[in-house]
Amino acid sequence: MNRAVGHLRVAAIIPALNEEQAIALVLRDIPASVAEEVIVVDNGSTDRTAQVAKSFGTRVLRESERGYGAACLRGIKALGPEIDVVVFLDGDYSDYPEEMEELVAPIADNVADFVVGSRTLLAQSRKALSFQQRFGNGLATRLVQWRFGFRYTDLGPFRAIRRDALDSLRMRDRGFGWTVEMQMKAACAGLRIQEVPVRYRSRVGRSKVSGTVRGAVGAGTKILYTIARHALTFEDCGQGLRSTRASGAPAS
Repeated sequence: MNRAVGHLRVAAIIPALNEEQAIALVLRDIPASVAEEVIVVDNGSTDRTAQVAKSFGTRVLRESERGYGAACLRGIKALGPEIDVVVFLDGDYSDYPEEMEELVAPIADNVADFVVGSRTLLAQSRKALSFQQRFGNGLATRLVQWRFGFRYTDLGPFRAIRRDALDSLRMRDRGFGWTVEMQMKAACAGLRIQEVPVRYRSRVGRSKVSGTVRGAVGAGTKILYTIARHALTFEDCGQGLRSTRASGAPAS
């Protein structure tokens, strides 16, 4: 077992939709010393995504309801009770799976409950983000800070969370509001939150979201709607918030 992970049992969940070209690269680079279980959730692919994932001996589930959150929830439901930490990452190879240890280490060291891999803290990673992603991240994170009291720098999909903390958040969103829902609820719950810089690159293949105007507008609208809905229903957020940040992250 990797020293930084220690006694923790880690599972990785990868939502995937038509990622036949990328999924093998993602699975190849996940460090076996960190993640003892990897679950690929096929979100209705029409290509060979599931077959390629299975060829790696990976556990593959199918979620026929289209939606990023729906796929993540399907993966969570399949986790065994022994799992201590859950890592989420995309199946398009835009993340660097080999950096998984950097996300899990603060949890293993008991200084964080929830760790977000921020793509905006490294200049090279920021360059790989599309204009739509940079603009949307900036707007959404400012709104979250205004209402929920924690200044995130990114809504990055590459993240790790303690299993009991994840269960306590009672995640519900079944679409593109998934990531921001988790971040808002984590702030409201007073979880120990940390952001760590992660590398980021242009994805393999065309993005279903930022690669089209319709996809970008749809995802952005859902994220803003999710923030507004929770802002109106959650009270006393940010009270007793405990937060830690990696070196170089801006303070609140």
